[in-house]
Amino acid sequence: MKCTNKLKKTAGVSGLILASFLLFGGCASSPTAYTETYEAGQYTKDLYRGTLFAEDLCVAAEDVALDGYTEDPTFHAAGLFDLKEEKVLYADRIHDRLYPASTTKLMTAYLALKYGNPDDVVTVGENATSFAPDEQVCGLQTGDQLTLGDLLAGLMLYSGNDCATAIAEHISGSVEKFAELMNQEAWNLGAVNSHFVNPHGLHSEDHYTTAYDLYLIFNACAKDERFIDLISQKEYTVHITGADKTVRTDVWAATNYYSSGEAAMPAGVTVLGGKTGTTNEAGNCVILYEEDAENNPYISVIMGAGDKPTLYTYMSQLLTAGIRDK
Repeated sequence: MKCTNKLKKTAGVSGLILASFLLFGGCASSPTAYTETYEAGQYTKDLYRGTLFAEDLCVAAEDVALDGYTEDPTFHAAGLFDLKEEKVLYADRIHDRLYPASTTKLMTAYLALKYGNPDDVVTVGENATSFAPDEQVCGLQTGDQLTLGDLLAGLMLYSGNDCATAIAEHISGSVEKFAELMNQEAWNLGAVNSHFVNPHGLHSEDHYTTAYDLYLIFNACAKDERFIDLISQKEYTVHITGADKTVRTDVWAATNYYSSGEAAMPAGVTVLGGKTGTTNEAGNCVILYEEDAENNPYISVIMGAGDKPTLYTYMSQLLTAGIRDK
């Protein structure tokens, strides 16, 4: 299936319900009848708080307005999710299929932590060093050795495409096999409106997700304290052993504006970190993990801003309206 930028409206929560039904032993003979019967009896804006798949998730079937916040209409999608209350505080086209750019790397990080050990020593192959000059990389060289934990820092903080490829090959043996794993694990998380073909998010028409699916993936990542510790860093110092056994040191800084100091956090909100993503097709995207003054957790996402200053201006307004002023 191919998608176009701003893409195709999906079944949204209906797809999630169906996935839950199938995963927990339902019969696939009449999915339409099942979803229609369910929705006829249970359909509400803040949907499905049963005891199956979505019992601890924020779920919304349609857009949810937020007092005090009006989004730029040129954005592709946005959402704000209250993890403690399991509630969608704001939703704008969160089930539309979109190009994710480097927010893809959340799925890569999730799999690296699930199937790898951060202490694993990884040898960088030539596929990880073949990116174009204008594509974001951490400067890895063929034959370099560093740990999987180092690669995760380069992936999540500096958004290195080379780190993503090195991780994929370490976990699955090839980018193609890793993409298969990404799609299987995305389905298992309920991210049924996503399809991945690479671990980094460089553009492909057959590589897409939704703002809601990114929330699901981020939410799964955030259950691992190692992930929170990782994204909370403003920079990471790495020591890389080259193929000639010489050791070089580099510093990889976080790309989101709150961590870099290029945007001020709203009063009463602490942004721990997150993941950025930018391509011509995806626009400027960011998904973040934050806490309120009582340390309650939230996930926020905006996709498709025209430029980075606009992205963070509106993100600050969203966090103010949804968290500080709730």
